[in-house]
Amino acid sequence: MTTLAGTPATALAVANPWAMVPALGNLDAYISAANRLPMLTLEQEQEYARKLRDHNDLEAAGKLVLSHLRLVVSVSRKYLGYGLPHGDLIQEGNIGLMKAVKRFDPDQGVRLVSYALHWIRAEIHEYILKNWRMVKVATTKAQRKLFFNLRSMKQGFKDDADAQTHRDTLTDAQINVMARDLNVKREEVIEMETRMSGGDVMLDPAPGDDGDDGFGPIAYLTDANHEPTAVLQAQQRDMLATDGIPAALDQLDPRSRRIVEERWLKVNDDGSGGMTLHDLAAEYGVSAERIRQIEVAAMKKMRKALAAYA
Repeated sequence: MTTLAGTPATALAVANPWAMVPALGNLDAYISAANRLPMLTLEQEQEYARKLRDHNDLEAAGKLVLSHLRLVVSVSRKYLGYGLPHGDLIQEGNIGLMKAVKRFDPDQGVRLVSYALHWIRAEIHEYILKNWRMVKVATTKAQRKLFFNLRSMKQGFKDDADAQTHRDTLTDAQINVMARDLNVKREEVIEMETRMSGGDVMLDPAPGDDGDDGFGPIAYLTDANHEPTAVLQAQQRDMLATDGIPAALDQLDPRSRRIVEERWLKVNDDGSGGMTLHDLAAEYGVSAERIRQIEVAAMKKMRKALAAYA
């Protein structure tokens, strides 16, 4: 890998340990690069933090952020069980890290790593709650606490050597223990357990192996008859049929109008159409090509008249 200037990436990393040059779109390369970035000493951290606070030094802010990217990677790994992309979790954690760097006060006597943990977790938690399910499963403070502790506590019950049951559902005793440890109501534990145990159903399923569209709720939840676009199109068709076409026909001379009506608008009792080009040509004493030319000119004139109704 080389930089835009042609300098090898390894040489650049030696000259400037803050240079990150991972391949674009490669998460493994990003994590590897983040883990290679140097960690700051207490003195360096306080120096950069004061430069940012007192002089709005963006270069100092960048070093504070870059030196803690490995922390975000480490924290984000703990949330992979929710089925969300690791890259997205890291991205949200990085947002929390930048918020922490912006608000960090080096004179408070704590390291940035301790202060940033809260912000990193808060951003990841918010992202998971918004995206894990279409329907929100946790809205209150107690529900959020349950959401992020229920799964791990259930696993702890299963791993307990003294446990007498390995069922997926919680027993009454386990519900009581969980409510006591998390300081929430017993009913709230039962409600969250019910919410999290319910499966997700795709509204618009992927195509099947035979290439046909899969069948899902979207097929019967939607009502095409009342879809706004379909309603407008139906209204437009009705207007064209009741007002537009008669008005457009009035723009034609008698011969052109009769040709259009015979060719396009007339339907006999047996389901057949009106006169053919040759029939009309024989009646008017002209060639069939001439009838076709008149028809084309008449249709063009009607389209202009119908444009007012479109």
